[in-house]
Amino acid sequence: VYAALTSFAQRNLKRKIAYSSISHMGFVLIGIASFTDLGMSGAVMQMISHGLIGASLFFLVGATYDRTHTLMLDEMGGVGKRMGKMFAMWTTCSMASLALPGMSGFVAEVMVFVGFATSDAYGSLFKVLVIVLAAIGVILTPVYLLSMLREILYGPENKELVAHEALIDAEPREVFIIACLLVPIIGIGLYPKIVTQIYDATTVQLTARLRNSVPTLVNEAPVALENAPIVSVAPSIAPR
Repeated sequence: VYAALTSFAQRNLKRKIAYSSISHMGFVLIGIASFTDLGMSGAVMQMISHGLIGASLFFLVGATYDRTHTLMLDEMGGVGKRMGKMFAMWTTCSMASLALPGMSGFVAEVMVFVGFATSDAYGSLFKVLVIVLAAIGVILTPVYLLSMLREILYGPENKELVAHEALIDAEPREVFIIACLLVPIIGIGLYPKIVTQIYDATTVQLTARLRNSVPTLVNEAPVALENAPIVSVAPSIAPR
């Protein structure tokens, strides 16, 4: 939630995308902390999904900077009117980032939510609290992403940018790179088993080890504290 709010406040395009990445990584922690096979699988799915989506967004940031020579949202505006391909790529990748159904991010977040909700490691009140906080983060994601698209693509045109000779639409190689990233994003979103069947056996073993190790750590912690040597931090005063 903090990273999502921080991303919303950023005026630098690259920083906005970076903080949104931190926000999405929160789902990885929730999935791991669920101690369920589904939650752990969702955490791995979220890492794979965010690797693809984050790469596409940062690539678009670089492509936009090459044309506008600025990363400040206040200096952009109306770019989508003159660059139709860039408009389409920005919109599609942003929809993937906000976990639109049919894309990999949606599958990952649903797996994490269901995995944590069905976990028996926590009480009902704590699970509700975590799910509500995660849901707030999900709600904030379209807020800062759609506002970012509005400032880049819509609104009045910046006369200095329009007059710039480098303000041209996406080249074929740029479209190809984004297409190579979007194909697995959409493919995983429509048929998640493409990747889950690869790592499911590993996540089951990892979850079992976590469930067995956490009670051990909890039980040994008080014993370790009792046996810990008492170290005095007070200065020793020796007689002269």
